[in-house]
Amino acid sequence: MIRERVRNGMSGLPMVAVVLAVVTAAVWMFVTFARGADDGEPRPLILIASFVLFILAIFLIRGFFLISPNEAKVLQLFGDYAGTAKDPGLRWANPFLTRKKLSLRVRNFEGSKLKVNDADGNPIEIAAVVVWRVVETAEAMFEVDDYQNYVRVQSEAALRNAATSYPYDAHEEHVVSLRGNTAVVAEHLQKEVQQRLQKAGVEVIEARISHLAYAPEIAAAMLQRQQAGAIIAARQRIVEGAVGMVEMALAMLSHRGVVTLDEERKAAMVSNLLVVLCGERGAQPIVNTGTIHQ
Repeated sequence: MIRERVRNGMSGLPMVAVVLAVVTAAVWMFVTFARGADDGEPRPLILIASFVLFILAIFLIRGFFLISPNEAKVLQLFGDYAGTAKDPGLRWANPFLTRKKLSLRVRNFEGSKLKVNDADGNPIEIAAVVVWRVVETAEAMFEVDDYQNYVRVQSEAALRNAATSYPYDAHEEHVVSLRGNTAVVAEHLQKEVQQRLQKAGVEVIEARISHLAYAPEIAAAMLQRQQAGAIIAARQRIVEGAVGMVEMALAMLSHRGVVTLDEERKAAMVSNLLVVLCGERGAQPIVNTGTIHQ
């Protein structure tokens, strides 16, 4: 595996002075040759030296390159990896080096909607957003063919695998679901994407689900199922509260000695209270004008 080696090259400002000096010398030699030719004393060696200095100046100019903040240049010498320049500004390196720009900025990848089956086998639609950046330039450039396409393919593969590991919705409290435990699922997705992209020199900053829904062919049926589950849960909470209130009422009546009820009357009272407390509509009271037994 090719590892990154930092090679920033020389600062470009001193080399600017060198190039200017070489160009000045070449111009001075050319002017000297021209004056000698006018005086009838041509000096061909001065002309040759002038052309050599011009060629040298052009050669040195090819060694200049600019690096912006959060940008890198991968340097290669005749196909071999020579290093990576990261210091921003005007730099100069061997003119024979080829330079390929690589962005180190944070990027977003928003995948398309994927149709997969969750852990229960229900078809769902899911999509994710992956926030990433390149941290190892040599691996990103040489270990994979196209690191941006590699990020896209591997992120979608990791999302498919994560979606099949959890059910869309959990019917038990201890079960992790895609809809009910988004933080846990996002952490799992980030770790899996990072593991897949490690060889490409990419760091995954964040990965989260951006779209989650049942597939259209079962969406209506699943909506009814969710509504039924919500109704059952609400009814269960109502019954638990009603039983507690009935128990409290019987205990207070017995403790304060307001009235003494036999088991049959207690059962009737429990039934009436449960009907009142658990009914969907308000109960119509009936006032008993007789005795307790009539």
